[in-house]
Amino acid sequence: MATQKFCLALDLKDDQNLIAEYKELHQNIWPEIKKSIQDSGIEVLDIYCTGNRLFMIIEGDENFSFEKKDAAEAANEKVQEWETLMWKFQQALPWAKPGQKWVLMEKIFHL
Repeated sequence: MATQKFCLALDLKDDQNLIAEYKELHQNIWPEIKKSIQDSGIEVLDIYCTGNRLFMIIEGDENFSFEKKDAAEAANEKVQEWETLMWKFQQALPWAKPGQKWVLMEKIFHL
C-alpha cells in the first residue's frame, strides 16, 4: 500500500486564551470527527503549533483524496458543526482562497 503525505498550514487568531482553548479541544476531539477523518482514508493526522501558526501533516492511504473527503464532510452535520466552531479560533492565511482554511503546502526539499 502506498501512503500519500500532505502538509498544510493555517493560522489561529493571535490570542493566547483562544489558542489554549483550541489546543484543549484537540486533546479530546469529538468521536464523529475522528470517525470522519478515518473514514476518509487518513491513516495519520498530526497538527503542530508554533505561536499562532499550525502545521498539519496527513498520511492517507492510496484511496485518499481531498475531493472525496470534502464531499463527505459537507454532507456530515457534525463535521459542519465542528468546522463552524473552529472558525472561532482560526483565521485564513493571507494567500488563502475565500472560505479556505487549511492551505496545502508545496514540498521544496527532501533528504
